[in-house]
Amino acid sequence: MQAPLYAFVLFLALSALLPSLAQAQTTPAPKIDPIKEEADSLNACVKAVLGGIRPIAATRDVRFEAKVSEANFLCRGGEKELQFRLTPWADWQQYWGTGDMTSLPSGFLSTKGPEFRGVSGALTDLEFQRVELIKFNLFDNTGTYQQFISGRNGVGGPALKVWPEMRLPKTDPNYTAVGGDGTQVCKGELVRGRTLTGICNDVKNPLMGSNGTPFARNVEFDTSFPDRGLSVYTQNRHGGRLSLLQPDPQVISRVLLTRAQSNPDNCKLGFGLPNNSADANCDYQKAPFFNVLAAYWIQFMTHDWFSHMEDGHNGAQYMEVGCKTKLVNNVEVPLTPDDIAKLGCRPADQVDKTLVDQDSAPNTFKVGDKTYMARAPETFANTNTAWWDGSQIYGFDDESVKRVKRDPADPAKLLLQPLISTPNPDPVTGGYLPVLQPTDPQQPQWAGQESVAFPDNFTIGLSFLHNLFVREHNSFVREFRRQEALTPLKDSGLRDPSNPKRVIRYKDVTPDELYTAARLVVSAEIAKIHTTEWTPQLLYNEPLYKGMNANWNGLLGGGDPDVSKALSDIVTKDFGKSKDVAKASQWYSVFASGPGIFGLGSKVDHYDVSKADSINGGVNHFGSPFNFPEEFVSVYRLHPLVPDLIEYRDLSKDPNQIVEKVAVINTFEGKSTDAMHTGGMANWGLSLGRQRLGILTLHNHPQFMQNILLPRLDSPTKQIDLAALDIIRDREHGVPRFNEFRRQYGLRQLTSYDDFMDPAVRALPADNTTRMMQQQAVDQLRQVYGTHVCDASKVITDAQVNEDKTPINDCLGHPNGSTIDNIEDVDTVVGYLAEFTRPHGYAISETQFVVFILNASRRLFSDRFFTSSFRPEFYTQLGVDWVTNNGPGAPQIEKGTPNGHTQPVSPLKRILIRNIPELKSELDPVINAFDPWARDRGQYYSLAWKPRPGAESDPAFKQ
Repeated sequence: MQAPLYAFVLFLALSALLPSLAQAQTTPAPKIDPIKEEADSLNACVKAVLGGIRPIAATRDVRFEAKVSEANFLCRGGEKELQFRLTPWADWQQYWGTGDMTSLPSGFLSTKGPEFRGVSGALTDLEFQRVELIKFNLFDNTGTYQQFISGRNGVGGPALKVWPEMRLPKTDPNYTAVGGDGTQVCKGELVRGRTLTGICNDVKNPLMGSNGTPFARNVEFDTSFPDRGLSVYTQNRHGGRLSLLQPDPQVISRVLLTRAQSNPDNCKLGFGLPNNSADANCDYQKAPFFNVLAAYWIQFMTHDWFSHMEDGHNGAQYMEVGCKTKLVNNVEVPLTPDDIAKLGCRPADQVDKTLVDQDSAPNTFKVGDKTYMARAPETFANTNTAWWDGSQIYGFDDESVKRVKRDPADPAKLLLQPLISTPNPDPVTGGYLPVLQPTDPQQPQWAGQESVAFPDNFTIGLSFLHNLFVREHNSFVREFRRQEALTPLKDSGLRDPSNPKRVIRYKDVTPDELYTAARLVVSAEIAKIHTTEWTPQLLYNEPLYKGMNANWNGLLGGGDPDVSKALSDIVTKDFGKSKDVAKASQWYSVFASGPGIFGLGSKVDHYDVSKADSINGGVNHFGSPFNFPEEFVSVYRLHPLVPDLIEYRDLSKDPNQIVEKVAVINTFEGKSTDAMHTGGMANWGLSLGRQRLGILTLHNHPQFMQNILLPRLDSPTKQIDLAALDIIRDREHGVPRFNEFRRQYGLRQLTSYDDFMDPAVRALPADNTTRMMQQQAVDQLRQVYGTHVCDASKVITDAQVNEDKTPINDCLGHPNGSTIDNIEDVDTVVGYLAEFTRPHGYAISETQFVVFILNASRRLFSDRFFTSSFRPEFYTQLGVDWVTNNGPGAPQIEKGTPNGHTQPVSPLKRILIRNIPELKSELDPVINAFDPWARDRGQYYSLAWKPRPGAESDPAFKQ
């Protein structure tokens, strides 16, 4: 081990205090003397350091579980919340500095030391989780999994870099270009930018991440499809209680997910009132720190990342979707007509089945005494590219690209057209996307929509974001053209891998080359916005602000560039090329936190754009080819974020006034075009930016989504309940149920429905409103999912053991023969919405978040355009600077120190102002464009809902 590695481990041990193995229990004193607590905390820090660094788990059943020793907890969070260690939830959320001002200690000589210990301790816990997730949760479905377990030619599986399964097939038109039957390596035009189908991102694994490749898994294959009982553990866990429609998805939707309305006549099932009357109202539980623009942002992202559908349709066969049975005394009985009427569900609803890629029995292999499946029992193709490549804008196959319109006057640009009603518009900031033409490939339901590569489930929010980023593409091209006019002979930075020594001057850059570079720039901006702006607002606290910015810029941030480069070289040149499993995976992840993932391997000496080892030198797949797992798709079922009605505002009048309440359903598909052209980008940006989105919790699904009309469905009702469909799709795709899902990801299990309640709320009086609400949810879970008499002889999992290292059995710690909750049967999407215990500022649950820890990092680690190919040879020098500085020119610094940080003006804020200049005055006081624009952010991560100066008359603050 090199000296820098010793130094880095020592730094982590002393500053962040990695968790030790002890799992002690204690009860806090009712009153705490702050002077004594400070002394006890420092003593605990010493004890924690002397206790040593907790080793990475050797087997998946003894993982970290985000639970630390008593000494570490006292060091990082003091005595006040020590009892929290007894709950199933991650300890770090109770550390000092991980919440708002109340999370800092009072009465101490200084809060800086405790805050540092708390926040750095949280970051250490999160990195520890990431390392174990990389070790235990990568399950590829393309045929490489046996190599991951067994290794190849003396190299351990997690250190493998190239796989025969990632070769292009003979049917691919680029088969010969990458090497045909010989060693396949992408070169020439195939490596200069993002390809249409996603091939050649990894130049040595051409097929990886391309459209049509199977979704991966993050859970053991025999744990998937729990209704099939593929192992004795699964059979014992669920006792034959599960099927595709059991428990009934529509009953779950109507009992557990429906938004209650104080005045149903003013909501009309989410369809609002005639003429977009501002008197309409649909109640929903609101998040004070996250806006509706953020809800549409994540839909915009998922349209880039994954799809199970083929151009707007699923399989040819149809199936029922529930509204058939309910539990009565733990027995499924048919719903009566009165039950159906009371629930409001529809027995005649049907939907097309999901498309299946492989359904033959998987091969098995044996290592030691254990038999493994080589893949999941069924696999499903990702019909999109898996890369963060802007494919929803630029296309992902031969059909989608026909909907991408380039400007005939300058093919480097995308086509924007002025509205007839706008005199002399700016060609960029006054343009709108063209509408689909009859000759464009489309489904009937898309008629009248704007022409985009991914047109399915199109809404006003998607229209806004598509128009915005097409404008941004053209803004970059326009600036490049301006530079070209000023300095035509200047080196653009671009290089042709086929002729790398030729300097490509500004005037030499072809429209296709500039278009390709602009796509790289826009895709990187989108990734940066999501990583450093959307996610830190979704997870609004200090550890996640630092953690997400570390993913992009590194924990060193703007520190010494020499130190950053030295760490980057250790990561890419030593660990990245190592055949040692620990170095190639665990240490690679840890050390990458220093310089950051973005740009890894791009600053090496003697970079050669014609050499695969240079352009591919910064990627790491950790022994498993990259694609999104089905479980990642599951935790992005975020429909509660969307309100039923959009509070429409008019920037030219009074931004503080809501002039209309527009039903979201009335902005769907072709209606989105009229809504956008009538309202305009500025007004829709203002409206989406000011309104709060919905909390991801039970009883908060949009009513219109439970009653949506989809004419494309060949069913009696042509309606579907999307909340019920989320449950069905997860079951079709074999997602484990909630408790085993948590175990598979290294989180603690729950032992009853009562565990969903926030421990602090459970301590409140029985008549407290919040406690009654959470207790009602627990009672409804028990009503829908039921109970059973447990059998302690049945072991239900090998993914986790009890604290005393004994196997977990059907009784979950309760006495044998007890009547216990069917907590094992709860659907994952229902379970994570039921998590009332969450870290400060989390719009999502802990269970969803752990999936992000693994996959949000991997999609950066695996993408060479975010690592070693983030260079002028691909992006142009203007492009590299544009992404780095959040636009043209030098970085702009935000006023003041938001949450204690000096930070640049965020990328989305600058994109909005650059492409919708009318919004500048509205956005000037905004720090994060996903925080409601009129909210006063207050002090350190405040969640208070109060107006900023000038917004006092906004009726949203009177609600």
